[in-house]
Amino acid sequence: MNRLAQSALLFLLGATLLHAGTTDLYLRYVKEGLRPLVLLAGAVLIATAAATLWYDRRRTPADGHGHREPRVSWLLVLPVFALILVAPPALGSYSATRTGTALTEPLGFPPLPAGDPLRLAVADYAGRAVYDDGRSLRDREVRITGFVALDRAGTPYLVRMGLNCCAADAQPVKIALTGDIPPVLRPDTWLEITGHYTPRRTEDPVNGGPIPYVDVTASRPVPAPKDPYDETPNG
Repeated sequence: MNRLAQSALLFLLGATLLHAGTTDLYLRYVKEGLRPLVLLAGAVLIATAAATLWYDRRRTPADGHGHREPRVSWLLVLPVFALILVAPPALGSYSATRTGTALTEPLGFPPLPAGDPLRLAVADYAGRAVYDDGRSLRDREVRITGFVALDRAGTPYLVRMGLNCCAADAQPVKIALTGDIPPVLRPDTWLEITGHYTPRRTEDPVNGGPIPYVDVTASRPVPAPKDPYDETPNG
């Protein structure tokens, strides 16, 4: 791989990152707040490509004698084509049923807004149901959106995957469904459920973590959200 090829590769990778950062593609890899870093990385790679090409044009033939890069460096082309040609699906039920719930106790429970149905994130409902014994959820109608996952016993869950940084560290929070559940549930289907708090709980079959139930009164399939890893808090 000569300098010209290196410059072209760096430019192509930088342009791909800029494309991902200016569209929703980057959300398949990292959390929403990292968009500026994705754009910055793309700009830096393009600037590096330009600097490499400028340096190559300025040097004399003697400067480059005996410094040809090894052929294995062409393997760097593979991740570029992967970014361009393959947009990976968001992690779904396969990962959720093989990873234990990541539900942790919140620092506190802010007051919930008035009015029903109350729209809650999966993690918000689960945290209040488990660690606040559902005190703020009683006598409230809740509305929650997530994707469907079925464990080996066929137990249906409503799940959202949360990110600390990127898709590689995604972990699920799960709510078990009871009540008026659709007779046929397909894994990875996005579902909006309406229901009520129930004190019933179960243990995650993977790590023994607590999973609360929600008593479903109505449900409907919905399109996958723009950012499958992020949820809007209540209110």
